Amino acid sequence: MDLEITGGTVLGSDGLQHGTVRTEDGLIAEGTGGARRRFDAAGLVVLPGIVDLHGDAFERQVQPRPGVDFPMDVALAETEAQLLANGITTAFHGVTLSWEPGLRSAGAFSALLAQLAAHKPRAICDMRVHLRWEAFNLEALDLALGAIAEGQVHLLAFNDHTPSILKKMADPAACAKYSDRAGVKVEAFRRLADSVAARAREVPAAVARIAEAAGAVGIPMASHDDATVQARTEFRAMGARISDFPMNAEVARAATEAGDWVLMGSPNVVRGGSHMGWVSAASMVEDGLCRILTSDYFYPALLRAGFAFGGREGLAKAWPLISANPAAAAGLTDRGRIAAGLRADLVLVATDPAPRVVATIAGGQLAYLTAEAAARLH
Repeated sequence: MDLEITGGTVLGSDGLQHGTVRTEDGLIAEGTGGARRRFDAAGLVVLPGIVDLHGDAFERQVQPRPGVDFPMDVALAETEAQLLANGITTAFHGVTLSWEPGLRSAGAFSALLAQLAAHKPRAICDMRVHLRWEAFNLEALDLALGAIAEGQVHLLAFNDHTPSILKKMADPAACAKYSDRAGVKVEAFRRLADSVAARAREVPAAVARIAEAAGAVGIPMASHDDATVQARTEFRAMGARISDFPMNAEVARAATEAGDWVLMGSPNVVRGGSHMGWVSAASMVEDGLCRILTSDYFYPALLRAGFAFGGREGLAKAWPLISANPAAAAGLTDRGRIAAGLRADLVLVATDPAPRVVATIAGGQLAYLTAEAAARLH
């Protein structure tokens, strides 16, 4: 559908300026006039669609309560609705492939891949897979390698939560949290964790294999929760040029100086700090040590983070953290900016009294409209 968006303040290559944006055949077109529909964006800010490299809030649609699961088609449809309502036009689902049963199991991973493929013909949001590979999940290595080879994985992250899980096994409350999510009894989960830990010597070779597979097909790689500069250096040597949630500013600085992308969560920015007590994402952005923000566990935080650094100048500097920069890190050269020839992924935002999405356009399609937006469409 051809559309002309008039009267808004547009974030283009020269910053924020009053202007018009025209879409044609799913792309941003040059010039003005001739569109079949017009959207009156007076008083609104017209921004590039949000690109979310790491979002695992979809898990709440799959399992809204521990042990309470819903079919993957229902979960995915609801997730897409939430994404578009929050201005997210490209979403990398952070899918943890763990040795844990239940929500993060091989079965759940396979079900999501199958449903994404089935949903693709009618999808409006461009939904992709960010495979969060748990290092100790040796049983699912062939499954992960197959998905990578078949083009079903678009970003690979190296995770290793097993040591921290093992430390918590003596705590009944913490162990119950994991066993409830997995849908098994506490003692069964403890036995499983012990059996997984016993194969620690096999882990480095498995990590090397999956890194080689990702490198062979050219998908971007990330390391998650980098605690030391040495760890970041080792993952960079494997081809991982994204530092996904570094745990301190020292690691973030070393990564930035080496030309890596540093990625942090937007809830950290919006809430004023990490819920884990780690480094402040806002301070890292301000210090030039973080170039990408993601939804992490809460989709609405991305929009608020884009407006969190104050005024027009702050918006012009912050919005690339959730659009142009993540697109570049993922190798998606066709989106993340408002420029002729790129995908028509746009989000129209009202700023008074607080930022809110009025309309989302994804691939040139009107993907989300409020009642206010419908009244502006002619």
